[in-house]
Parts: sequence; C-alpha cells; structure tokens
Amino acid sequence: MLTIFSRTLNLSPRASEALLSLPLTSLLDSPEFNQLLGSLDTTLLKESLPTAGAVLAQKLPAFYDWLQTELGIKNVPDSPDHATKWVVGFLKNQESLTRLVEMHKSIPRLALDRSIPRLVSAFDEVQPTAVKEEWQKAIAALCLVLAVAARQNQPSSDLVSV
Repeated sequence: MLTIFSRTLNLSPRASEALLSLPLTSLLDSPEFNQLLGSLDTTLLKESLPTAGAVLAQKLPAFYDWLQTELGIKNVPDSPDHATKWVVGFLKNQESLTRLVEMHKSIPRLALDRSIPRLVSAFDEVQPTAVKEEWQKAIAALCLVLAVAARQNQPSSDLVSV
C-alpha cells in the first residue's frame, strides 16, 4: 500500500509513512496534505467525470463482490453510483473528508489496506495517461484519509486477519 501512495501521490516512501502515521486531524490540517489536495487538477477531473463514471460502473461491482466474498465486508453498496456521486461531491466541495471517514469507519483496517491498491488500479487502463494518473491520484488521496483514520481507530495491536 505504501508503494501505491508513493507512486500515485508522488511521495517518497518515508513521506507516505509519515503521513500515514499522523492522527486524522493532524493529516487534514497538515500543509503537506493540503498541498497534495491543492495539486489535484480538478478541471481535468471534472472534465473526465464521464470516463471515471464508466470505469467505476464497470469495475466496482466486481470490487464490491470481492469485498464481500474475500474480505467479509457486510455493508457494501448495491451499485457503483454512490462512489461516483461521492467523488463528484468531493470535487465540487459538496462533501467533506470527515464525512468520508464516517461513512467508512466500519471497514476493518486490514480489509481497507488490502482494498486500496485494487481500487486505485481500477483506473490502470484509462487513456489518456494524464486522466488515468489524475484519477489514481485523487482516489489515492481519498484513500490516504481512510487509511489514516483506520490506523488511528484500529491500532496494529487490534488487527485480526480477514
């Protein structure tokens, strides 16, 4: 997972680990994270929402099935629409990162850690490359918030195998 964050967010492994080790409020207030969010090309993301929506519509049903069958996550959406709407809401400043955390707090840390690379890779085949990379960066940034919250709420000593 560190590799995903480092590659897609253009961070060193050390910087990725440092961000992951912060408490959630410290991450959300950190200049590094705010610079990362500020570096997202929201114009490109908004222009390519139809592409992202198509990718999510195609990839999320299998991802949700994997979450249920392999990771035992019970509360999985019944369609990819919520993810697309949430990303759109975030890009249009209609949703907050704390709301994102609240919506995903029931997901065990280990399951979250295993799912992040798979979710980011849903955009691997998107063309042009600039669109692919920007969507991977946006999804990774949102997942970074979830990973930090999960670490804060479920320290490694509390982890159980999924």
